[in-house]
Amino acid sequence: MSTVTDPIADLLARVRNAAAAGKHEMFVPYSKIKSEIIRILKDEGYITDYALDNEAAHPRIKITNKIANRSSAITGLKRVSRPGLRRYVGAQEIPRVLGGMGIAILSTPRGVLSSREAKKQNVGGELLAYIW
Repeated sequence: MSTVTDPIADLLARVRNAAAAGKHEMFVPYSKIKSEIIRILKDEGYITDYALDNEAAHPRIKITNKIANRSSAITGLKRVSRPGLRRYVGAQEIPRVLGGMGIAILSTPRGVLSSREAKKQNVGGELLAYIW
């Protein structure tokens, strides 16, 4: 069994591939940070639903993709901070993604937050990914 060195990039790649292929459901291995990122995707309306699946040998998350007019609600994803080069931003430096049409996901001292929530709570942190 191989180990993944960047589980967040693996999650984003699986979501990107499923969205490009028009898949309605996908499975990703469970971890707490992945679960929080997926919760943000649901709260922001990029996916329809998600659920923890304990039926398999290892727990995994079942994600239901939001598909409208034969295309996914997610048109792009980009990993920003990575293990080789971490990227941190202050509360005033949180970038706007696509002029406010997308979101940034941050890992803050108050948990994993979307850019809107982080600005509202006036907190910065590690810039994990852009979603649009």
